[in-house]
Amino acid sequence: MLLEIAIGDAYGAGFEFCGREKIERHNNLASYVPHECGMEAGLYTDDTQMSVAVAEVLLDSTDWTSDAFADAFVRCYKRNPRMGYAKGLQGLLDNCASGGELRTKIHPASLRNGAAMRSVPLGLIPDERRLLETARAQAMVTHDTPAGILSSQVIALMAHQLVHKKAAIADLPRVVQRETSFEMRADWTSNVECDAIQTVHAVSTALLRNRRMSDLLRDCVNFGGDVDSVAAIAMGLASLTGEYTHDIPPQLQLGLESDKYGSGFLAQLDTTLAAHFLQ
Repeated sequence: MLLEIAIGDAYGAGFEFCGREKIERHNNLASYVPHECGMEAGLYTDDTQMSVAVAEVLLDSTDWTSDAFADAFVRCYKRNPRMGYAKGLQGLLDNCASGGELRTKIHPASLRNGAAMRSVPLGLIPDERRLLETARAQAMVTHDTPAGILSSQVIALMAHQLVHKKAAIADLPRVVQRETSFEMRADWTSNVECDAIQTVHAVSTALLRNRRMSDLLRDCVNFGGDVDSVAAIAMGLASLTGEYTHDIPPQLQLGLESDKYGSGFLAQLDTTLAAHFLQ
């Protein structure tokens, strides 16, 4: 799950808010591409790092509070600072020593997609009521708005249904609407802004109309806009269902960063999560 999230994130990062010409020329899965802002090819961003933080909270205790998630966000960033964060949040992370300090300084009235992008690991929580409560708690740290909280709950619920209910992908919109009253679209065509609800619609559209991870990854990038978040979420969800063929090209598997917190670390964390929640 985390490994697939990172591959989607790192691949999409090279195309985030780029011009259509770059997407048409390079969105062929031949390799990771660098971003003009200085992001090197094959590096993941905040989408993956914050998903790792969420996963570590789930493993560390059953105290799944907003304070616990805030501490984890700061800890994971401090041990491995990287590009990709929103400027305001990155500035806070650079200058805050703890999650408590982050919570006193942040103004979490955001409608952006930061809470959704890190919510796939929450799907491992077996109890649905606890899942929705935890999705709310983690979202409130940075995105304490109806859209931010809802987006986190929807992504977490989709992951939960795939993992614990073995739900069919085609049934996910119906289940989400039943449980949250939110109607996911399956016809998104526009660029995706850093917007919580737009991101959910784009993820839903791409996940529903593909069944191969290679096709899914290209489809997510083809939207344009905040495509690393769309790809990270969609690839994470696809990894949780047998309906998807796992055909990520070898060059993307091997080209993902492999340092201390790279591919090996993510694979081991995936193994630990599976042993803890799925045995």
